[in-house]
Amino acid sequence: MGKKIGGEVYYYLREMARVEGKPKVVSQQYLGKAADIAAAVAGAGPGGVEPERSRHLAFGSIAAVWGMLARLEYAGIVDGVVGARRADAAASVGTYLALATANRVAAPRSKLAFADWWASTAAGRWVRLSAAATDHRRFWDAMSAVDSEALVQIERRLAVRMVGEFGLGVSGLALDMTNFHTFIDSANGKAPIAQRGHAKQKRTDLRLVGLGMVVSRDGGVPLVGYAYAGNRPDVAVFAAVVDELVARYRALAAADEELTVVFDAGQNSAANFAHLAEVGLHFVGSLPPSDYPDLLALPARRRRKVDAERYPGLTAVEGRAVALGADRRVVLTHSPNLHAKQSAGLDQTIAKAVRGLTEIAAVLERGKGRRDRAGVLAEVGRILRPRWLDRIVQPSLTGEKPAQLRLTWTIDEAARQALEAELFGKRILVTDHDDWPVADLVAGYRSQSDAEAGFRQLKDPKLVSFSPMWHWTDQKIRVHVSYCVTALAVAHLMRRQATHAGLPLSVRELLGQLAGIQETLLLYPSTGGRPRARRMLTEMTPTQQQLYDLFGLDRYAPSR
Repeated sequence: MGKKIGGEVYYYLREMARVEGKPKVVSQQYLGKAADIAAAVAGAGPGGVEPERSRHLAFGSIAAVWGMLARLEYAGIVDGVVGARRADAAASVGTYLALATANRVAAPRSKLAFADWWASTAAGRWVRLSAAATDHRRFWDAMSAVDSEALVQIERRLAVRMVGEFGLGVSGLALDMTNFHTFIDSANGKAPIAQRGHAKQKRTDLRLVGLGMVVSRDGGVPLVGYAYAGNRPDVAVFAAVVDELVARYRALAAADEELTVVFDAGQNSAANFAHLAEVGLHFVGSLPPSDYPDLLALPARRRRKVDAERYPGLTAVEGRAVALGADRRVVLTHSPNLHAKQSAGLDQTIAKAVRGLTEIAAVLERGKGRRDRAGVLAEVGRILRPRWLDRIVQPSLTGEKPAQLRLTWTIDEAARQALEAELFGKRILVTDHDDWPVADLVAGYRSQSDAEAGFRQLKDPKLVSFSPMWHWTDQKIRVHVSYCVTALAVAHLMRRQATHAGLPLSVRELLGQLAGIQETLLLYPSTGGRPRARRMLTEMTPTQQQLYDLFGLDRYAPSR
């Protein structure tokens, strides 16, 4: 139909329907003036008017992550702890922390770069935010509203929600610790949690933030994240992490359900083992093999196969030993696979040492050496410092004056064979479970790899990453750590769900497949008013279609 306004006729497309028995306009679309319509038709392609330009927006990964956060009721949990949205706030605190978490999973950015990333996604269709709302200062305001006590309450409620919503098994949990480097200035006194210490990322020049994490054996989902000062050794933080675990576990498990914690030798101390007994937790840990020569000396014929189907080639022998202040059950295992890897690693270490010795020998042979005998021996000692080398590589230095010095060496194959027979492929497990089969102990101990995998993921700079972290106060660093751990939980819950659906993908593979599902925005020539737009999703592979259906992405897809 046409409407005459100011001497011009403007055309509209109306859709009529009967409402309560009477004809009524149910939709009306502006088409423009006759000249506009004629011009559009003149430029039409085979299928009608052709789009003028297009944009591609990220859809699959951000939609799946947002759906998981909604399923966890994360924003609601945060807001339930910190209180309702302020009247002058663009969004609630829970919404901002959910946005930060989603960004950590899909495309880690600083808060300053968040707005540009957000504009490149399709998420603005289902999370209505003004441009001003994505300013980095609004994130800081929201983070300032969450103190340490509120963080603990948020994390405890979230753990309960994860276990209840996804049916996570919590009878066995794995504990591990690491640290992350920061770029906090040395003179900054507002972040005592950031300290210099033993840098596990090898950045000894930077201040560190420590993180203790407890994950489920069922999917490696973090249920406890505990931030601590980066100069504190793992063994000193163990009791605090265990206490927080116990506080959360009471809300997660049945009253009669036993909890077993798995950890590596880095947390070993008599006090820590005693603390586990005090709080009523069972454990599976490990002991340094070299500290128990009697166990290592047991002949191979004493070992028995553990489980040929689950652990091909793995053998073990049980015993008792005084370990960390008490008589405990110990199990010595031998893995041919671990043995082969250690042997290959030793080959590389020996080759590197031989290269270094060869360089020194060549210099001495030419009579060009300037070091005295003591200096050369010191350099040879440095080259042979790596573990086990001094048992295998036997150097010989002749001469007294620098020009007379000559270096030779031999590789003692018999010593190497003795070393491999003594140590390689062996691990000593320790536990207070006297009735568990050895195969269950092995399964429990190996679940610690889930915690280690979580830390490796947080150190991935591209996906589910701790970095970049541009925060300079204790309070904001702790909030940052909290939503990074939540991001890891979201990613592993997604991976777990995909695995249960027959799609065993790594986090990187999963998010890569989802990122390939994009939204295309087609912009058509205007016939008056704003340009017309049409949205559609890109073509999907069979795997992407399965993930689309699995995570219910149709809830967020554009309507056609």
